[in-house]
Amino acid sequence: MRGLNGKIALVTGGLGDLGYAAGQRLKEEGCKVILVDLQPDTEGKSKQIDAAFVQLDISQEQAVKKTCETIAEEIGHVHILVNTAACFVFKGVDATEEDWAKINAVNIGGTSLMAKYIVPQMRKNGGGSIINFSSVSGFVGQSNFATYNATKFAIRGLTKCWAQDLAPDGIRVNTLCPGYIYTKAFINSCKKLGLDIEEENRRASAMHLLNRQGRVEEVAAAVAFLASDDSSFITGSDLLVDGGYLAK
Repeated sequence: MRGLNGKIALVTGGLGDLGYAAGQRLKEEGCKVILVDLQPDTEGKSKQIDAAFVQLDISQEQAVKKTCETIAEEIGHVHILVNTAACFVFKGVDATEEDWAKINAVNIGGTSLMAKYIVPQMRKNGGGSIINFSSVSGFVGQSNFATYNATKFAIRGLTKCWAQDLAPDGIRVNTLCPGYIYTKAFINSCKKLGLDIEEENRRASAMHLLNRQGRVEEVAAAVAFLASDDSSFITGSDLLVDGGYLAK
């Protein structure tokens, strides 16, 4: 089980495709899993993988503080924090103050708040693993993506700073950076924009050396690796799961 059996793992954005796949994989590896999401679990997805569920807006500090305290009391101290939750605002130089406030509050602020209130639990455990989700968008410029990319660059910076701060506590902090992943969100976005799904899939696939989009299970496997003892000498690093996107 690679040292994961019995560990408590909290996944933000837990009802999203990537967060849910990560939670499912960690459950299969023997973890007790808590899925956290802004939306209610109306489909009972958490029950399908025997995970706990908490509805939470991670941008609200007092709610985050209370939730983390409740988790510690009712479930136990968290060993693994997987920050997949993200706000998607795609704007360029025309971004408004409201646009920046909205995306920063979740992608940077929310990620930071979760770490702030989970790290003390990890210290009590004698260590832990934080996995922050960035993206290939955290490495390159993309047209009219300034708001989103800026936060993904920032998450990589947070990771490297926290890795230095938390190493003495035995807490490893790494960033997972997916390329284009074929998800329900991708399909829904195509439908919303009136785009041909297959054509957009071919276009996205061609951006990767492996000539396809990734699968959520492949990202989840990387989460399990970074959470486990297999990555015990890795901290402050960026793990690319991008099919060669950045090698082109």
